Amino acid sequence: MSEILITGARLYGAGDPVDVLVADGHIAEIAAVGATAAPESARVVRAQRQVLLPGLVDLHTHLREPGREDTETVETGSAAAALGGYTAVFAMANTDPVADNAVVVEHVWRRGREVGLVDVHPVGAVTVGLAGERLAELGTMAKSAAGVRMFSDDGHCVSDPLLMRRALEYSTALDVVVAQHAEEPRLTVGAQAHEGERASRLGYAGWPASAEEAIVARDCVLARHAGARLHVCHVSTSGTVDVLSWAKELGVEVSAEVTPHHLLLTDERLATYDPVNKVNPPLRAERDVLTLRRALADGVLDCVATDHAPHAPQDKDSEWAAARPGMLGLQTALSIVVETMVRPGLLDWRGVARVMSERPAEIAGLPDHGRPLAQGEPANLVLVDPDAEWTVRGGELASIAANTPYEGMRLPAVVSATLLRGRLTSLEGKIV
Repeated sequence: MSEILITGARLYGAGDPVDVLVADGHIAEIAAVGATAAPESARVVRAQRQVLLPGLVDLHTHLREPGREDTETVETGSAAAALGGYTAVFAMANTDPVADNAVVVEHVWRRGREVGLVDVHPVGAVTVGLAGERLAELGTMAKSAAGVRMFSDDGHCVSDPLLMRRALEYSTALDVVVAQHAEEPRLTVGAQAHEGERASRLGYAGWPASAEEAIVARDCVLARHAGARLHVCHVSTSGTVDVLSWAKELGVEVSAEVTPHHLLLTDERLATYDPVNKVNPPLRAERDVLTLRRALADGVLDCVATDHAPHAPQDKDSEWAAARPGMLGLQTALSIVVETMVRPGLLDWRGVARVMSERPAEIAGLPDHGRPLAQGEPANLVLVDPDAEWTVRGGELASIAANTPYEGMRLPAVVSATLLRGRLTSLEGKIV
């Protein structure tokens, strides 16, 4: 593997610029600009005081393969991830067939290795067919070649408390994480939008905050008694933040993610009746958004996860009630975090590394990702131009689908380069 010299980068966006020499998949040397022992054959990436971070890790990605390759594939999703600064993603289980057995998860894992742009880790289903009736083959998937570390029925809540208790108990023996889509289904029948004044005025059936908060509270209690690790997907309400604060004070091993869209967008966007804004859980009120930002800064929410959800035009370009929920997120996530967290001063770049790389890697148990920027560490890296801006165009993103709620929006921060184990995967907006 040839050497790469990143010259003039600022580690975590702080301090004087340095040169970073990458060789054999690792950081070989960090020195003052011009002081490295880089060979003449080294490829030079001129950082020009840009920010160098550990590669981003996404705990919540929908790659749609197998089954819906018309909306996304492992290859196109991996490209979007690499262009967005990611070096590892976790592919959710709601494929067709469902990733509820070793055959399917190994297929996804192998496809990720064949493409080679990011490390693709399949998420195994908690229940067979996501039906919520009986546990899937958790042990077989965990011990498969894919080495599944996280299980989730995302898109569906494991609403049966006995089944969730059993899953948590089994997870302790396997040393894996159970990730819950927190939605009490009996409270969201027919729900179309955040329950509140705006939904009532527009004629949308309400999705109450209590439907999320009740499941999170229940599962925190179950996890505490089982001694298990629980992860809460796409937190969206202020009340859920309160529940998580309480659970963490009790010592419950619970982690939680927030999506970029729940950090930026509110239910004000419902007024357009544009299904591109339909997502599950729904966009909430401004009060919730501000609480989520503060909770992420304070560590009550552990990390940012995209919930990248590509959809075909026929699944989105319809009346609101018939449209599928979900938004693209891989290529816009970092910019949204900069817009909502860095620009207002809630996080610095060191904090961005914590919530988008280090903490998600820790939750998922990835030893080679989210590592410090230091000599000898794996060279899973992202270089970011913090001063550049770009305009989002869904048709120009790497995903097959184009359902972005940020169409035409001017966003800060541009990913200049991504390296996976010392190999450039993206450079200046193009896949290498």
